[in-house]
Amino acid sequence: MPFYPSEQAATPPQIRPPEGAAPGAVSFHISDLLALLDGYLGREEVAMVYRAYLFGAEAHEGQKRRSGEPYIYHPLEVARLLAGLRLDATCLTAAILHDVIEDTGRRKDEIIIQFGQEAADLVDGVSKIGQIEFENKEEEQAENFRKMLLAMARDIRVVLIKLADRLHNMRTIRVLSPVRQKAIARETLDIYAPIANRLGLHNWSVELEDLAFAILYPLRYRILQEAVRKRHGNRKALVDKVRVAIVEQLRREGLPGEVSGREKNLYGIYSKMRQKGLSFEQVYDLLAFRIVVDKADTCYRALGVIHNLYKPIPGRFKDYIAIPKTNGYQSLHTVVFGPFAVLIEVQIRTEDMHRVAENGVAAHWLYKTGDVGMQKRALQWLQGLMETQQQAGNPQEFLEHLKIDLFPDEVYVFTPNGDIKKLPRGATVIDFAYEVHTDIGKRCAGARINHQLVPMRTVLRNGDHVEVITSAYSAPHPSWLNSVVTGKARAHIRNYLKNLRRDEAISLGERFLAKALQSLGYTGEVSEEAKNALLSTLHMKAWPDVLADIGLGTRIAAVVARQLLPDVPAPSLVPSRAPGTIAIRGTEGAVVNYAKCCRPIPGDPVLGFLTAGRGITVHTEDCPNVAEYRKHPEKWIDIQWENGIDGFWPVAIRVEVKNRRGVLATVAAAMSEMDANIDTVSIDERDGQDTAMDFVIEVHNRVHLARIIRRIRSQEAVVRINRKRG
Repeated sequence: MPFYPSEQAATPPQIRPPEGAAPGAVSFHISDLLALLDGYLGREEVAMVYRAYLFGAEAHEGQKRRSGEPYIYHPLEVARLLAGLRLDATCLTAAILHDVIEDTGRRKDEIIIQFGQEAADLVDGVSKIGQIEFENKEEEQAENFRKMLLAMARDIRVVLIKLADRLHNMRTIRVLSPVRQKAIARETLDIYAPIANRLGLHNWSVELEDLAFAILYPLRYRILQEAVRKRHGNRKALVDKVRVAIVEQLRREGLPGEVSGREKNLYGIYSKMRQKGLSFEQVYDLLAFRIVVDKADTCYRALGVIHNLYKPIPGRFKDYIAIPKTNGYQSLHTVVFGPFAVLIEVQIRTEDMHRVAENGVAAHWLYKTGDVGMQKRALQWLQGLMETQQQAGNPQEFLEHLKIDLFPDEVYVFTPNGDIKKLPRGATVIDFAYEVHTDIGKRCAGARINHQLVPMRTVLRNGDHVEVITSAYSAPHPSWLNSVVTGKARAHIRNYLKNLRRDEAISLGERFLAKALQSLGYTGEVSEEAKNALLSTLHMKAWPDVLADIGLGTRIAAVVARQLLPDVPAPSLVPSRAPGTIAIRGTEGAVVNYAKCCRPIPGDPVLGFLTAGRGITVHTEDCPNVAEYRKHPEKWIDIQWENGIDGFWPVAIRVEVKNRRGVLATVAAAMSEMDANIDTVSIDERDGQDTAMDFVIEVHNRVHLARIIRRIRSQEAVVRINRKRG
């Protein structure tokens, strides 16, 4: 009987989904989870998980999922998935509470008080970033992944919770809109399934792939599923025959082992068909057999048995025992000709290797073997990602590097000292150089592969011995980006090139600013106080950042000069009917445009927006587009109209009038009386009663416009008049 704390009810509340719940939603009782935990956790640990359930149930009280079931059902299912991996109580506690910070307003310090710092950090690592405004959905997604991976580097259980969360969401995704389903499925296929595979969670990876495949390509999924079903009926006897033959052969050789057969998952079949341009009938190695034996030495002996029983295919043998995969996976793989010339894949591994293959990084907590080598390899991968993200310029760039690293088909090459380096298939000498050390990558000038001189762009093959040739005069070149495949190399090259461009931009910006200051009659050195004041105004940290912006064209030298020297008299103004001369204080020497979305006129509160190649665009403060532009505060500058501006300025107004004969002439006459020129007019006849007329008229300033509006509003036929914006 599961343990419950004495102060709580002996029978905990039952969580069952309502009628018509989403596919994949089954009746679930908290006692079902506690029964699982009783098998491997102590009483105090089970009590902690139960307290987490009570805390989560109270926090999510009244919340429901899209399917209509109580929200607490979801975190319980996430915890049950992790309990299947026999993870510790702290991880299960965090799994049950993984949405309380994000969705209920509960604070992290509450979790710290009740469940400890470790559980609270796990919950925080899984929670999305909700307090930051992003430019777009892609940036938000990229930043969330970056945060998750940073948390993973500190505690890898963060990603185990996140993967379990995604797996349950994918199982119950059908209640969402088709557009949302496809977006989540694409993200799952691009990121979460590869991460599960990279961490050795094979079963989760395969299920995530197939669930996402069914949503993204439903017709292809159904056709392939039916084809496999038909073939499975024909192949069942073949699977049984081959399994029995392998068992008998192992028994005769005195090598007892557990043998099982299976077919490839649907997405695996589909991927192979796409990558190799095959039809379904041409995919022969749909069958795979697994042999689990007692020790590594027996694996190699069993391999000889298989090769004696069925003829091996040259070049299709892989020894992942001697050289494990990055995720810690170990096994012998071989492909042989089976009965009726059917290709069969055979995997041979020990029981410990099989546990790691099925549960990946979770096997460390699962069996407490003390062998943390696999977890170390996972952490090494994460540390490499962290180094990459430090070089990446923005979250989207980091996400690009992450996707590259999540799809490795590895090659193994040797350093001059005999060390083994794992690289993605297609990696070049440059990738290898950066893998050895960043400084070697920067100074790479060529290489010797198997003692032969080769160019830096040479693609590496399994077993190559690689010696990098460096030069003090060599440096990364933009063309290198076309030759590298690893995210680490790409990030370092891009970072170097950006820094190189930054140095050039600073030098160029310094010259531009000096010239702009000279145009104002100032030839001295700008004081540090003026520079610091401007940095504070622009919310920037260092003066070279301002110079770099000028050199890159994102900030205008003439404007910066005016901001540095606000007391220097401005050049005299020349009145004009067209808004093309200087009318905005502080923009002397800069190109000024007036936004057509809001048509600012003298007297309007205005803001200036810096645009590379277009100078300063002037908007009214209440322009509808300002909300979007305010996401770039570094590009806004405070500006003011100059005093005594003359000339005419276009402004748009809408006049709604009763549909009467001569009403257009009446309104036009009123405008003319008020000294306003009409540029354009368009008429929208809404019905037989009212008509809307849109005018673009020329006015002197805001006061002049107000007089015109009052004069027009006094006309009997006018129903409504307003200034158009946006």
